[in-house]
Amino acid sequence: MAKRINRVIELLEQGQPIYNAGAHELSYENGKAMASTWADYIGVEMEHGSFDMSALDEFMRGLVDGGPTPSGHRTPPVIMTIPTDGTNEDVVRANSWMMKQALARGIHGILLCHAETPGAVQAFVESCRYPFQTVGVGDGLGVGRRGGGGQRGAAHIWGVEPDEYMKLADPWPLNPDGELFLGLKLENKRSSRQLRGMCGCARHCLR
Repeated sequence: MAKRINRVIELLEQGQPIYNAGAHELSYENGKAMASTWADYIGVEMEHGSFDMSALDEFMRGLVDGGPTPSGHRTPPVIMTIPTDGTNEDVVRANSWMMKQALARGIHGILLCHAETPGAVQAFVESCRYPFQTVGVGDGLGVGRRGGGGQRGAAHIWGVEPDEYMKLADPWPLNPDGELFLGLKLENKRSSRQLRGMCGCARHCLR
């Protein structure tokens, strides 16, 4: 029986590894088919693929209609890469619309590619949080910058009311009740030189 919306977080809380399968076609039919996937989560790759929110909408709707999953969850978690790099704070803030658009589709997590600086990580986390969430603010994080308006569709995917979605759509483990999984991809030498600072900024939020 499912204890959480996001199976990835449920497994990590138990100290378990997680495994993924890629969604190579974003369509309603493929969403229905992948609802019963063996994987712990579905990876949606938009770093190099088309940033197509209409297709993602259809895929997420298919996951709901094809569910529940074998583990009893409404859908498998969907964790997505986005087509911007974590070069610095300015780059991430300028492209925060991508995170807001993707989260409004009801996905369960985002991976920031080529994360390189602490400022980029901070901006990433803040872009994915609603401003009324205060845990961690002042301790390496500013106030969240995600706006209201996209919660209704995401709430339907999660199977909760919009107000409840807004409470739950917060990064874990910063918020123990949060259902969002945020991660970094450290992919170059610049990242390695900034590793200590980035991990310090992200210590509450990212795995």
